[in-house]
Amino acid sequence: MTRRPSSDGAQNAGDAAAAVTTDAHGDAAPAGRHLGRGGRHRGLVIAAMVMATVLVAAVAFVAVQVFRLQSNVATSPLNLGENGETALPVDSRTDPLQILVLGTDTRTGNAGEFFGSEDDSAGDGNSDVMMLLTLSADREDVTVVSFPRDLLVPLPSCVNPETGEASQAMDLGQLNGALGEGGPGCTVAAINNLTGLSIDHFMMADFNAVKELSSTLGGVEVCVEEPVDDEYSGLTLPAGTSEVEGDQALAFLRTRHSFGDGGDTGRIAAQQSFLASMARKVRAEGTLTNLPRLYSIADTVTRNLTVDEDLSRPTELLKIADRMKDVDLGNIAFVTVPTEQWVEDPNRLVLDEDAAAPLFDALREDRGLTEDEPEPSATAAPATQAPAASATPEAPAADPGTVPVLVVNATSDPERAAELQELLVAAGYTQAVPFASVPAEMSQVYFSSGYEAAAADVADRFGVPQSRVTLDESAAGVQLLVGADLATGPRVVVPPLGSALEGQTADEVTCQASSGL
Repeated sequence: MTRRPSSDGAQNAGDAAAAVTTDAHGDAAPAGRHLGRGGRHRGLVIAAMVMATVLVAAVAFVAVQVFRLQSNVATSPLNLGENGETALPVDSRTDPLQILVLGTDTRTGNAGEFFGSEDDSAGDGNSDVMMLLTLSADREDVTVVSFPRDLLVPLPSCVNPETGEASQAMDLGQLNGALGEGGPGCTVAAINNLTGLSIDHFMMADFNAVKELSSTLGGVEVCVEEPVDDEYSGLTLPAGTSEVEGDQALAFLRTRHSFGDGGDTGRIAAQQSFLASMARKVRAEGTLTNLPRLYSIADTVTRNLTVDEDLSRPTELLKIADRMKDVDLGNIAFVTVPTEQWVEDPNRLVLDEDAAAPLFDALREDRGLTEDEPEPSATAAPATQAPAASATPEAPAADPGTVPVLVVNATSDPERAAELQELLVAAGYTQAVPFASVPAEMSQVYFSSGYEAAAADVADRFGVPQSRVTLDESAAGVQLLVGADLATGPRVVVPPLGSALEGQTADEVTCQASSGL
């Protein structure tokens, strides 16, 4: 046991140090004598040595942390197609960049009640999420294209990097099954063939990545129109907004029974909404410019990540983060690749080639989807332009004067409901009355039985998408919920994502509709 010196001992030691110093030649000098220039030089040398030691230690610490991040990451080949060509080298700071993001349905390492245990096999070897992230060269736009897992596409022959064996090419195969033919590089090859692109990188994350990242961020806000209690995924949420993390965040992203039509398109919409909410939170908290915070997130992600060799260096990930930190949220577009039902099986999808072609052209030409479209001819209205305020939709089947309409003001403008009521009265809806409510982001139309045509007409007049027109017997007629997207002007503000594209921008707050299953 080390004994601490008494205060007297400390004083004596200080006196001894003060009593003897050295002169410029290194000889002993009496206490109080001026050391001169030589003493100052020696002091500078010592200070320099101390500073150098600190700098070396700091560099060593950074090197260790970078090595730690890099050692977290597993790697796999970028392109497994038999005739696949490696993408040309790109500068992650300045070139257009395309990164395929895959979420795998492996159960390995996950002990959640609803997703298997650590003893389970690695799922069925399919990719649960497929999103193509494109960063424009000018740092102005980010486009995220979702590919449904039920999408049937031509699958190339892929060489398994472990066995050296090639899979059989297929005229039509389910896209999410490409992962099982040797790894993410086969999915890269399939999407390259489908789009005419040459994907630069891929990132593949497992279940734990979502759970841990959502917890590292302190939760992500999501919104559902009705309470959710999904026995398949374990998702349990009240109506309205909630913060989800861990298993609940994962359940929100994976459920395919709770939202939309109960299929993959509803799940994709929920995934896009979740990522948009995450982008807003990261931007609001300044995460991309906070190096310690960014490192914490990088550490969480890389421990559950497989990437191509070129992307395995943490510096590359930091370059990508640097490119995204200043992109306007309104220029981050989440869209779903246009599809249609397969004629032989309505539970499977095929590419809508005519609708998808302009999307793939924009990606190849490094054009953002939120940019203004070319000026239309004088005789044709642009596809994404809302009808003019004076345009009158076809008259509803029922007499508007017999339809009770409640205009619910969910904006911050106390006069907004009255303004829209006047427009409805002018259109013949003489029973329209205003009502105040709590704020809401999105406008909705609710109707009770017998008022379907009137509800469709009201929605059309104000540009409310048909996906937000909902049967609700408590409506007692028609209810127009006026949200922040209808706070000004005669129509809902819809970002110019293109008439054939479904999705949202990162600055939009969206609420998931129940599938009713």
